[in-house]
Amino acid sequence: MIETDRRALLRAGAGLAVTGALTTGCATTGTGPAAHARPPAAKTPRPAPAAPAPRRLPGLPAQIAHGPRTRPRVALTFHGQGDPATAKTLLDQAEKAGARITVLAVGSWLDEHPELARRILEGGHDLGNHTHHHLDVNDMPEADAYAEITGCADRLRRLTGSIGTWFRPSRTRTATPLVERLAHRAGYPHVLSYDVDSLDFTSPGAPAVTRKIAAEIRPGSVVSLHFGYADTVAALPAVLQELERRGLRAVTTTELLT
Repeated sequence: MIETDRRALLRAGAGLAVTGALTTGCATTGTGPAAHARPPAAKTPRPAPAAPAPRRLPGLPAQIAHGPRTRPRVALTFHGQGDPATAKTLLDQAEKAGARITVLAVGSWLDEHPELARRILEGGHDLGNHTHHHLDVNDMPEADAYAEITGCADRLRRLTGSIGTWFRPSRTRTATPLVERLAHRAGYPHVLSYDVDSLDFTSPGAPAVTRKIAAEIRPGSVVSLHFGYADTVAALPAVLQELERRGLRAVTTTELLT
């Protein structure tokens, strides 16, 4: 009888041990294997493809406003700043139409959205420098203006291995002789200007943006546009259709000029 009671107690104790183990293993503060599992490692962002370096183009001026008028090509150039969702939509629209564009990025914008450097280059587009803070670079003292140019160049180099293919001064169509010299010192043989201003940054409405471009564009034109404006997003499909109707192809500035 005593032996029977002892066996019953042993069986009960084993059951309690199993129950305790199960309870401990499921608790949020448990010490089982799940509690000591390592969190998944953070993904390292993929680097952007290497961007081409600037190069001197023989026979072209220090400040370039347009390309050859004898070939049916144009360059749509975008000042890179603003809502990244808008930028991605514009890139998607261009690529869907088989177009390639040029993005002149603001350095501080790249600091906030470094993934866009990769997105632009992987889409087959040009990526260049539009100063670091998008201030009026022509009105700055020499040291400050040079810092604006090299600040953006440094961001581009860190992200892509290159200072970007082109430099365009901020808040102006053309650079002063001083800014032109500073850009050359920073590694840019040419300053990229334009001959067609879409005025999209004034938010005149998508039809007005389309009309402005259609009225002025011709073979070789370089068009100034902007990321970050709803009118630009709404106008781009119609602009690309108008180019196709005229037999013009939207290419990168590099392709336009070389």
